[in-house]
Amino acid sequence: MIEPSTHLPVTPRTGRFLVLAGVFICAACGLVYELELVALASYLIGDSVTQASVVLSVMVFAMGIGSLLAKHLRCRAAAGFALVEAALALVGGLSAMALYAAFAWTGDRGEVWASGSRYLLVAFSLAIGLLIGAEVPLLMVLIQRIRRQDPSGAVSDLFAADYVGALVGGLAFPFLLLPLLGQLTGALITGAINALAGGALVFGLFRHDLSVRGRWALVVVNVTVLGLLASAAVLVGDFEAAARRAVYGKDVRVAVQTDVQEVVLTGGRHASLDLYLDGRLRVSGRDEHRYHRALVAPAMNGPHARVLILGGGDGLAAREVLRHPGVRRVDVVELDPGVVRLARRDPALSELNEQVYRDPRVRVVHSDAFRWLRSPPRTYDVVISDLPDPGITASTKLYSQEFYGLACRALAVGGRLSVHAGPVAARPRVFWTVEATLRAAGLRTEPYRVGGRLSAFAAGPDRTADGAPAPRDWGFVLAARSRPVVGPPRTAALLRVGVASAERTRMRGLAPSTLVHPRYAN
Repeated sequence: MIEPSTHLPVTPRTGRFLVLAGVFICAACGLVYELELVALASYLIGDSVTQASVVLSVMVFAMGIGSLLAKHLRCRAAAGFALVEAALALVGGLSAMALYAAFAWTGDRGEVWASGSRYLLVAFSLAIGLLIGAEVPLLMVLIQRIRRQDPSGAVSDLFAADYVGALVGGLAFPFLLLPLLGQLTGALITGAINALAGGALVFGLFRHDLSVRGRWALVVVNVTVLGLLASAAVLVGDFEAAARRAVYGKDVRVAVQTDVQEVVLTGGRHASLDLYLDGRLRVSGRDEHRYHRALVAPAMNGPHARVLILGGGDGLAAREVLRHPGVRRVDVVELDPGVVRLARRDPALSELNEQVYRDPRVRVVHSDAFRWLRSPPRTYDVVISDLPDPGITASTKLYSQEFYGLACRALAVGGRLSVHAGPVAARPRVFWTVEATLRAAGLRTEPYRVGGRLSAFAAGPDRTADGAPAPRDWGFVLAARSRPVVGPPRTAALLRVGVASAERTRMRGLAPSTLVHPRYAN
């Protein structure tokens, strides 16, 4: 039986309130660590559904193990809780920096550490889950030390404070920590709060449960943890700059975190301009003209007075559209205003898109493409889908049967829809799923490609035997209510139109991707 403490510096009622306040703060910190891992893993590794599933399942499993292991610390509950919180503050606070470091410095070496980010994700999820799981059994002992009460009542109080704290942490992460502090600094600040809350609770209420040596040991541990977190916070700017150079190269010119994504520009007038969105290469000045010409030119083979571009905030697809005579209006629906701002103002990018946003025919709408298509203001002769790769989880709804049904509704009579469908050679199943989804939406399709034995668009150019960049492989699908024609012989030769009929027949049985059953994967 747990006897109430006779050395409390406050009344039992105040002590109970302080313990529950500590539970509240620690629970909020624990959920921030969890969301931090999910967010950073989705950004660094991709496929947010898989990464969230890994983090949540491993963490919940580890919490159960941690609860079992905490039974061995019940006889020294105060010291055990203080050590658990110090360890959780250190591991959780530094987890984001460690994951980013593994991604930046080991992600492209082709060795066992090429998957270092994945291994660390599991390791941190396991460690944080173990420590969070150990909290409640120890807190149960501590709250009974203050005032003995029915165990069910104590559990109810602890879980109520725990769940409310989780709610606050869950809301603070996307609305406060992430926009104001960023992922790395936000995790470090959370760790510091966690260490202070745990240390203050033990030293404020249960210091008489510790020996003099134990008190000094816990002071040293907590000061060390806070010192490490503070040092990391001071160096976080230099760390980010060094990691960014490791990921993108030494010629990073612009790196901004918009409300939607991280946008990085490298190169410029004297080197190839590259645009990265959330770490993925979206535009390379070396060969972007081949991609955008292939995306736009076939769809412009017919009436094209009114053109809608979904995505394409960099202005490069609009540049290709405006090269065709007879264009009267181009509407660009781009979710991220930050990308359009760069396309307007950055000297190198605005030069590459030929100052397209100064043309009065071009109008920009900042909206989610799916939401905007549900009530388009007019119909269009041409719709260009210049969206992120379908293998990215956040993009799967923009490659769904429902999305293409909405796009079809926006087409005028005789209108055409051009879709970037990913690489044919590297990911044929994804490419043909896009084609099957378009057909399921009631459109007739003509798949085509540009490039040869090529790598995925998002991966950057491969190298040939002599070290020169090899051309990349892009797959597209042209769709319309009646059978579309890719273009005249000159355009067909330029695009190397056509996909092997045997491969097309083999993939014909693929099911379409829908909102409730997405069929794309990284």
